[in-house]
Formats: sequence, structure tokens, C-alpha cells
Amino acid sequence: MQFAHLHVHTYYSILDGASSIESHFKKVQANGQPALAITDHGNMFGVKEFFKVAKKFPDIKPIVGCEVYVNPEGRFSKRGKEDQSANHLILLAKNLEGYYNLVKIVSTGWTEGFYYKPKIDHEILEKYHENIICSSACLGGEIPKFITEDNIEAAYETARWYKNLFGDDYYLEVMLHKTELPGYNEQAYPLQQKVNAEILKMSKELGIKVIATNDVHFTNKEDGPAHDRLICLTTNVNFDEPKRMKYTQQEYMKTTEEMLALFPDHPEVLENTMEIVDKIERYTIDKGHVLPIFPIPDKYSDSNDYLRDLVYEGAERHYKTIDDATRERIDFELATIKKMGFPDYFLIVQDFIKAARGMGVWVGPGRGSAAGSVVAYCLGITNLDPIKYDLLFERFLNPDRISMPDIDIDFDDEGRGTVLKYVEGKYGKDHVSHVVTFGTMATKSAIKDIARIQNVPLPESDRLTKLIPDSFPPDIVEKKDENGNVVGTEEKKVKVTVANCIKLVPEIHEAYEASPIPGVHETLEYAQKLEGTVRNTGVHACAIIIGRDNLTKHIPICIAKDKETGEDMWVSQYEGSFIEDVGMLKMDFLGLRTLSILKEAVNNVKKHRGIDIDIEAIPIDDKATFDLFSRGDTVAVFQFESPGMQKWLRELQPNRFEDLIAMNALYRPGPMDYIPDFVARKKGEQKIEYDLPDMESILSNTYGVTVYQEQVMLLSQKLANFTKGQADGLRKAMGKKLIDKMMELQAKFFEGGVANGHPKEVLEKIWKDWTAFAQYAFNKSHATCYAWVAYQTGYMKANYPAEFMAANLSKNLNNMDEITKLMDECKKMGIAVLGPDVNESDLRFTVNKKGEIRFGMAGVKGVGANVVDSIVKGREKGPYKDIFNFIERVASAGSINRKTVESLVYAGAFDSFEGINRDQFFKFNNKEEQFIDALCRYGTKLQTDAVNMGNSLFGDVEEFKPVPPDIPIPGEYNKLEFLKKEKELVGMYLSAHPLDMFKFELKNFTTVSLPEAGQMTKDASINAEFQNKELFLGGLITGVSRKVSQKSGKPWADLTIEDFNGSVNFRLFGKDYETFMPFLEDGNAVFMKCKITPKYFAKKDEDTKKSEGEEKPQQIDCELKIKRMVLLANTKDDFIKTFTINIPVHKLTENFRKGFVKELKRNKGHKMLSIKILDYEKQIAADFFSKKIKIDVNNDLLDYLDHNDLDYSVEKEVSL
Repeated sequence: MQFAHLHVHTYYSILDGASSIESHFKKVQANGQPALAITDHGNMFGVKEFFKVAKKFPDIKPIVGCEVYVNPEGRFSKRGKEDQSANHLILLAKNLEGYYNLVKIVSTGWTEGFYYKPKIDHEILEKYHENIICSSACLGGEIPKFITEDNIEAAYETARWYKNLFGDDYYLEVMLHKTELPGYNEQAYPLQQKVNAEILKMSKELGIKVIATNDVHFTNKEDGPAHDRLICLTTNVNFDEPKRMKYTQQEYMKTTEEMLALFPDHPEVLENTMEIVDKIERYTIDKGHVLPIFPIPDKYSDSNDYLRDLVYEGAERHYKTIDDATRERIDFELATIKKMGFPDYFLIVQDFIKAARGMGVWVGPGRGSAAGSVVAYCLGITNLDPIKYDLLFERFLNPDRISMPDIDIDFDDEGRGTVLKYVEGKYGKDHVSHVVTFGTMATKSAIKDIARIQNVPLPESDRLTKLIPDSFPPDIVEKKDENGNVVGTEEKKVKVTVANCIKLVPEIHEAYEASPIPGVHETLEYAQKLEGTVRNTGVHACAIIIGRDNLTKHIPICIAKDKETGEDMWVSQYEGSFIEDVGMLKMDFLGLRTLSILKEAVNNVKKHRGIDIDIEAIPIDDKATFDLFSRGDTVAVFQFESPGMQKWLRELQPNRFEDLIAMNALYRPGPMDYIPDFVARKKGEQKIEYDLPDMESILSNTYGVTVYQEQVMLLSQKLANFTKGQADGLRKAMGKKLIDKMMELQAKFFEGGVANGHPKEVLEKIWKDWTAFAQYAFNKSHATCYAWVAYQTGYMKANYPAEFMAANLSKNLNNMDEITKLMDECKKMGIAVLGPDVNESDLRFTVNKKGEIRFGMAGVKGVGANVVDSIVKGREKGPYKDIFNFIERVASAGSINRKTVESLVYAGAFDSFEGINRDQFFKFNNKEEQFIDALCRYGTKLQTDAVNMGNSLFGDVEEFKPVPPDIPIPGEYNKLEFLKKEKELVGMYLSAHPLDMFKFELKNFTTVSLPEAGQMTKDASINAEFQNKELFLGGLITGVSRKVSQKSGKPWADLTIEDFNGSVNFRLFGKDYETFMPFLEDGNAVFMKCKITPKYFAKKDEDTKKSEGEEKPQQIDCELKIKRMVLLANTKDDFIKTFTINIPVHKLTENFRKGFVKELKRNKGHKMLSIKILDYEKQIAADFFSKKIKIDVNNDLLDYLDHNDLDYSVEKEVSL
């Protein structure tokens, strides 16, 4: 007897199914069963994977289905609790038509009936029931529910309805789950017995056949405990909760014998499953491209003619005169597009890009291989001329094979949503969807999740997850040839999994085998089993599907909430890698923040300087821009701001755009090894050589170094007569290590190369080099586009620095780490960043008339955009005169409250008002009321009176206005506390700095500033002068993060120290941590002795080849290490030996002498005083040492000297 499981859940029944699709197939194969169905809860998420896996098991017929939820009140009814109004029903597709009907049914459940779950109704079943097999499901089904409620009449009536609709394709379902475990679900079995008895009786009376199912939720019986814990996660209860939901543990993929043992008196219920299997056809859901049809003007016969016209129109605009070579390239591309049937694709893309630009949305220059198309360039899809930069069309569309074009588009991140709305409006909302993603239980999350429901203490759970490494060293395994002979060794990647962690991490192995903490063994045991299980769905960040018609005719759809609008949006149920298989057009609409930054920077220039900048027309040879790249001043420059990239830019000294393209391609793992040769050849330190003279024309731009995939493609054509399609095939074979294809092409390369007169041994060397490099070689089209964006950002930073940095600050308001980095960069550039001010600040950072950056008020915590808009609008009548004028004008609009006023006070937004300081807002008046409260009450009364006066006969009469409260008298206050509040609200110190009181120490005792020390450390890698150099540094500790090593369990610290010019990050381990731990408190001002030393794990650059008789300097990664640390406040006493005051002779009046001596006596201390009298006319100086008076060098004395224009010098001995 044969049997097939037709009611089966996979891990796509999210947090309810515990097994993968492949494990189900393997079990069915082992059982010798001829078919397998997939019937996940309310979705078809797993169907494409199901078909993919089924190809590995050709003897097993794949059956696509779904366990849907039927709402008896109708799909539009949305009331009750989550588990109400949701009867289960099994639907199976008989053939391709049935599959598409199932797609429509399931999709409608989401798009029209979603309420906790996707729900359908009888109307939808009536509409789409053709070629679908239906069965009555489990105890949650409509008929079983009626039977358990003893409503037999309703059960029969329902069965008749389904029988009438589906005819012989309707089946009743029986199952038996008798638990073998005490305390587990014992109610299911007697209920199932009751239901089964009635169903068998109903079968005879109504002539409806019965099938046996097992409602499979996991593959093997031993998987039951893992599934049990999965249900704990689903219901968010601990494993030891006695009243939690429990299955019977019988819901596994049983053998035919086990199923027969459940129904020994009714073998026909197993045989009937085979009747269903026989009814179901084998079919594929994959199909050719179903592209949208672009509407074209009536005068054109088809899309190809319209596309040709648009392309040549753009070509005339770009090239002015179209030469023969350009015309040939355009015609070749158009012919390829026509042959492949993609003209509408290009028309669609150019249309929404044109619309985007028309709506003020910035569009990137292109990305990926699409930039190799002249057609795309002429249509405005890309902005860089592929002919000028040797970009290849066949890298985008291979003329020898039809594959969907892949054009990804960057929009400014604020405008991306606008473009999507346009696309939805043009093609119809039901023609457009986003793409689903699936989140799975990764190693760490699996352990954390299971530990939580096992009641493992949180510290132990954290300890276990921190022990998990980012990667394992590869295994070294034997490498064998096709005959099985060992020919060497090769590396095999070791994945980070729970099982491998137990095996390879001693602490985790010990915890698994012998942890004294209850639940730890179980946590690791079941984390292994549940790792990789689908945990949740998400929405792809940028993928968009555009269909020819309603998408539910082609793919199943679900819904998700749009995070920006809160509206429901359509999302495919198949993930992105499967979308093209089923004929759908998928494009990536990416939001690129850099475009928003450039857009704002250009607007800032227009607003501040009145200059219109066309960012696409800036000069490509701007000296200031290349000087910036050559200095490595690339903080905030797109894709060029990492320290490593900055180091190589300073080495390379780029002076042409091609250098930036190459660096963008090379600075990534793999190709990075070629950077030293590239730099050395450009600088003339290494001879530029070519294996063959014919290679020079293709490799000269990269100094003889193969950098791009396109170069390999062009060389294969030139050296060995490859066609364009064959060249792209070579690129793909090398990149993806397609060994068979590479062997085929290798023979062709040697044959063609020898025929062209090239030596075989040289060709072999070239092929060997390509094989090693091509898997890392980068797409030049993409590198060129992004190098252009990098150049644009560099150009703006070099030529309009304040406007550019203001834009960067505005676009990073929610990223305080980035804001801090950008503020440091502003200090380094000499650009003042002023605090927020109600009379000058806008929503975002702006540039004032002096070229200073003014902080945007939206960057102040607690101040919303609506409040800022109200403040800015209130300034239209002129600046606010004082705090009362501000309250009167803004409070009347009802947009400000006490919390907002407090935030503005602490941020310094009222500092420009005379007659009131920050502290006075918080002083009490004679009514024991803080002034800020009285001020807000005054504003509230103004607002109330404004409403009342609107209905009054007297109108706006001055006498009736409330009297403003008195401003308290200023007094002593803790400036440091207010500065801390300022930093808390705006993320940094703006109005003053806690180090102001240590200006003398930092000026006189430190060797360099912190940013200079950081730069010296970077330069030390290539400049031996800085290696092992000792520096004295000082600053304020502004961030301390204490951590524990995952491997050793020892504590260490990550700390940030800042001075007036910027900040540096340090890490302290071992004895350093113990030694300096007493100082590690936020707000401590410290003085340090540091040393630039090679990193502990640093490797010397192996590329130290001799070039023209000289050895290249070795490159060593260095770090700045703290050797000693003291409090900055103690340094004056320790380091000053003699303090000398310089007094010009013309100042020596009687009044000056009295005042000077008085000041010295007020500042008595222990430091030797020297006075130098200077006669500038006679060029004479006289030194006098005071024996009676010794001084305290404090801020009062220093302020006195500064006020009287007296210079000083310090004889010091700085030592730690």
C-alpha cells in the first residue's frame, strides 16, 4: 500500500513548523512515499524553494497547497480576537491553472482579509475553486469544529456546500494524535476520535471520500522536543510553564506503516491519498519574462522604434556629432535589446528616472553593469559616457544568452518614496510590490531565544553568545584530481554554527557537556536543531517588482506596513532570488544618503553664496579636489573615508579621475594586495611591464596592473579573438569558479592566442594570473559610477567646505557618533560650528554670512520639526528681541511647551538674548516658582487670551495683555553641569568646553593635539620617523565602555579622549586596564605619556620588493598606546619650574606697578617668578628673579596677563 502526506508544514509556517523542506523530502524518500505536499499556514512563502528542492528528488511528486483560514463572517469582517473567526482548510493545486487560482486565493486573504491572520471566505472559494482539491483540515477546520460542538446538522450542511463546489475534488480528513508523554496534549486524541467517527459516517451518507493526514509540523519523532520549544517562542512562555500550549509530539512525518497502524480498519483513507496524487499533474511555475508594456505615442509602430528615437535624441544631446564608431555601438546595443525583447524595460526605467528628476529627486549616475550601456547613457538612465571610460555593454547584456537586464537606481533617500508613488500611480498599485525577506535563527539568536525560554540566567546566556567567534580558521583538506589522486591541499571554510561552536570552542563545549547551570545543555542542544529556522518575515530595503497586470495573476502577495506612511503595502511571497524565475521584473530602488547630502550642499551654496552648481557638470580636473584626495582629507567623502583608504591616497597622490576609479575597485579584500604595485608603478618606483605589447592599450590606464573585469574581457577579445559574449562568459566563469566552463575557454584562449602569434608560455602565464585575480576583479562600470559620486563629494568639500559639512551634519542628526566625527573634521578644517540660536538656526545645519555653520534646531533633543517650523516662521517679522518677545510670538501659535523651552535653554538657543543667562531660567522668584515655569505660564495665558480676544469687542488691546514675569537676579552656578546638559541635548560641547580651565596646561605641556597624534599614528605605518615616538597628550575622557573579552573572559576598556581639536580612541587591555582603571570616568581631564608602537598583531608588508636597486620602506600598522596617565589638574604643580612674565618698559608706570604687585600677591603660590623687562627701541632685555614672591599659576593670573597684553614663558620639566 502506498500513502502520501498531504497536510504538511515547513519552517515557513513561521514559528510553528520546525523542519526544513529538504529534511521533509529526505524522510519521504526514506519512507518510499511517492509524493509530498506543502501546506503552510496562510502563505505560499516556501513554494519556490519547495520546487527547487523537489528537483533533487525526481521520484517524489511535489504538490503545492496551503492551509488557509476561512472567515465564516466574510473576509472583510475584522472583529474578535486573534484566534477567532479562522477555520482551517487544506487546498491543493491540481495543475498550473489550479496553482494560479491558489495564488489568487492566498493573496486575497492578505490584501482583503488580513486581521491577525490572512483570511478568505466562501465567496473567494467560489470564484477561484477550479482545479483545486480541498480537504476539511484538522480540529481547527470548519466541519471538525461543528462536530466537537455537537452541531452535526451544521457540519453536514457545510460538507454539502464544499461537495457542491468542489465535487469529487472535496475530501474529508481524519488524523489521530495520541500523545505518549505525560502532561502533553491529551485532549486532542478523544476529540479526534469523536470527529473521525462522525466523518466516516458522513462520508457514507454524502458520498465524500476520506483521507488520512498527520498535520506534519516536524520531520522526525525526535524533533518533537525542539518543536515544543519553538512553540514556547511563538507563545512567549517559558518551557517550564505548566499551562502552556503543547502539541501531542505525534505531528511528525510518519511512515506508511505508522499511518496504517492508526487506521487499521480503514485502509482506504490511506489509499485515497494516492487518488489525489494521481489527480495532480507535474508542472513548473517558472516561465519567461512577463514585462510591463510601456505606453508609446501613436505614431510609433512598436516599442523598439520609440526606443530608437529616444536614444538617438539623447545621443545628439550628449555627443553633438555622432561618429561611425558611436553609431555602430548604439545600433549593436539596440539590436541586442530588440533581440532579447527588452525595449519596454528601458522605456520604463528612463520614464521614472525622468519623472524623478522632474520632481526634484536626485538620481545617481548609475550603478553596476548598466553603466556600460550607451543606450542607458543616451536615455539619461546613467550619467557617465561608457565609451569614454571603456565600459562594456556585454558586461550588462550578453548577446549570446538572454537574461533579464539588471538596472539598479540610486535616488536621494528622501525622494525614493516619491518615485515609488509615481510608479504605483503610473502602472497601478496592484501592479507594483516590494519583495519579502526571511529572517532565520542565527547562531547567537538561537542560543539567546532558547536560553530565555529555558530560564537560563541572562549573564550565562550573554556569556555563551559572546563566546561565539565571527569566523573559524579554515580546515586544510586534501585536494584530489578527477582520478581521486591527492594533488595537494586546499582550504575548506568552516561555518559558524552552534554545532561547530560546541566542537571548536572549548568553553562552549564544556558548557554543553558539564554546565552546572540548569538549562544550559538543553539550550545548546535545541539551538542546534532550531538554528536556521525561519523566524520572521521582512521587506527588502530596495527591491521593487513591476508587473504587466495585477501581480496576483502571477505571484502570491502578502502585505506589510510602510514604516513611513503606516499604510499597507504589497509584498511578494517569493524572495528576490526567485522573482526572475517566475517571469517578474525586479529592480532595486535604492535610497543613497550621499545624494541627499550633495543635494543639500548645493542648496546651501545657492542660499549662502547665490551660486547655482550643476553637480553633473563640474570640472573633472579640479586641482583643489585632487589635492584633497592626495592629502587623504576624505572624511565624509563617499567610499573614500576609511583610514586605510586615506593612507593609500596619500601614497598614491591621485591626479586624474582614472586613479580614483582604480582605487575604488582595488580597495576591497583580494584586490587590495595589488595596491602596492599600482602605487609604486604610478610613482615610478616600479617599472611598468606588459606580458605582451598588445596589452598596453588596455592596461596603460592602470599602469599595467589588471584591475577590472572589463580589462580581462577586452584582453580576451584582443589576444584570442573571443566574441563579446564569450568574453563575458569568461568573466562569469572566472568570477564564479565554474571549472568546466573555464577549461573550455582556456583551450579556446590558447588556440586563439597562438593563432595571433603569441607565445604559448606567455599565454599560460596570463591565464594563470587571470585565474588568480579574476575572482576578485571588480566591475569597472560600478567603480566608475561610484568614483564619480566620490569625486562630486570631494569637489564640494574642497571648494565649498562649510556648505558641504553643514549638509553632512544635517543628514546625520540621529547618528551622534557620526556627528562627533564630522564636528572633529570641522575643527580640523577651521570651520566654526556655532550652537543653536532661535534667531539664526533653521531646521537643519546652515551656513551664515560669515561662513560659519549654525547648528540646526532639529538636532536638539526634545525639539520637534513642528516647533522649529513655528520658530522660523515667527522670525519672518524680524528677529526676536528678547525672551518675552520670543514667547509672545511663538506661544501664540500653540507650538511650544515647558519641555521644549528647557531643551532650548540648555542647548544655548537663547544665549544671544541680553539680560538673561541659562541659569536664570531655573532660579526661583518670590513665589517659589522657577522662572521657566512662570515664563511658560505667561505663554499659555497669552495663547488663551488670544483665543478669547478673537471673540471680544475690544480686539487686541495692549492693556489687556498679561504682565510678563520678572527675570531673577543672576548668581553663582555650576557651569560644568550646564555644559553637560548642553552636550546631552546637542551631542557635543558648543558654547564652551570643560577643558577651557586647562588651556594653559594643554598649550604648554602637550607635544601635539590629539588629532595630530592620531594622524602621526596613521602616517607611522609608512614613515619610520614616527614609529616608537613618545608624545605628551591631554584631554577629557568623554566615553568609556567597559567590556569583557569573549575568548579570555578578561575585562578591557574602550575609551574616547577629546581635546579642543578632536578626539582619539584608545583600547586598554590586561595590565594597562588595571593601571589606568581609576582614571576611567567620563568627565575626567587627564594628561598622558603615549607612544606610537607597532600593533601587537601587526604584520609587516610583504611587498618589499626591490625596485631599481632600492628596497621599499616596510609598512607596519601602528597604534597609539598610553604609557602613563595623571590628572591634568595636577600637572602645573609638577611641571612648572619657573614662570617668566615679559613686561615692555613703556608699561612701567606707578599705577601699573601697584596693580601688578597686587595681582601677584593675590596669586601667591610655590612657583619661581621671573620678570623680564623689554626695551624694544634699544633692543635691551633685563631679567629679574623674585626671591620674596612665589606665585600660583592659575586662571585668574592668566586672565590678568591676557587682559593687560602681557606675554609669558614657562620653564618646564615635563616627565612621567
